[in-house]
Amino acid sequence: MSAQLPDAGPQTRPQDAACDVFHAHDGVVADVRARLMPQPLVAALAETFKALGDPTRVRILDALSHTELCVCDIASLLQLGESAVSHQLRLLRSLRLVRTRREGRMVFYALDDEHITRLFAQGLEHVAEAWPGIRASGTVDR
Repeated sequence: MSAQLPDAGPQTRPQDAACDVFHAHDGVVADVRARLMPQPLVAALAETFKALGDPTRVRILDALSHTELCVCDIASLLQLGESAVSHQLRLLRSLRLVRTRREGRMVFYALDDEHITRLFAQGLEHVAEAWPGIRASGTVDR
């Protein structure tokens, strides 16, 4: 169902606008403004996506999307140092993207919950659709 936009009449166009005529729909703008996320939520979501912007962290999340692993397992799997993996896991844990489980002296990491699993899977699905030449196997079609 499409919304009827009230006619606010044409206004002077700012220099950097993409439209030929600046024509704000005040009612629509006010309605959306009332439903925008509060600033603390915006900042928290931006931090989550920023964490996903690092290839090492994406590789760690990829590994953890298959099973829970300890730092040594992740370091061996990704051919990284344990301290580098620990550093990244601390950040991911602080953002509640991963959780820990202690078993004796061992600490195992896993994706925090189903939301993170779905977020990761949907991001991967988007990339596969946006970049059809890249297959999940890591090979590139030419």
